[in-house]
Amino acid sequence: MSTTAATQIPSLVLASSSPYRRELLARLRIPFTSVSPDLDESPLPGEAPEVQVRRLAEAKARAIATSLSPSLVIGSDQLAVVDGTILAKPGDHEPAVRQLRMMRGRDVAFHTGLCLLNTVAGTADIDCVSFGVKFRNYNDAEIERYLRGERPYQCAGSFMSEGLGISLVAEMRGGDPSALIGLPLIRLAEMLRAAGVPVP
Repeated sequence: MSTTAATQIPSLVLASSSPYRRELLARLRIPFTSVSPDLDESPLPGEAPEVQVRRLAEAKARAIATSLSPSLVIGSDQLAVVDGTILAKPGDHEPAVRQLRMMRGRDVAFHTGLCLLNTVAGTADIDCVSFGVKFRNYNDAEIERYLRGERPYQCAGSFMSEGLGISLVAEMRGGDPSALIGLPLIRLAEMLRAAGVPVP
């Protein structure tokens, strides 16, 4: 690597179109840009949820990295799992209703994949951060009020803990509540520090 490349300060890029991830990353008060990756997010046959989110987080980062100047690229992906069934983004109202009926009264694991791709060093730091949520035994009327009020159709498991979704919860278990929203800031800050970015 040339001296110029080695001393160049890479820019920070979030490989996501999610407004929730942008809001989370903004908490670290580091200037960044967002680019939406064009990517097939279909699972591979027999792929475990933790493996899938790690793979897709890296794939999202790599999908935009080739078009960037020297950068640190953040990729992230999330799935919810209940009784061995993977719940991705519902996309619309009826799938969201089905997901929330499946989740009520049960423990749900939210797995969030995280990748920090360093295009200068040619390295990728990849991890999966999990968070557990015990949902209370809410009724169908509560599901409808929640969905009409929040419209969480682009959220894994139709769940927005940072909004009205918190009213559906009986208990939470995990080390990083930001992981539940879609971007594990505790782990990301650790990755950024390792890459030479001062946080805070």
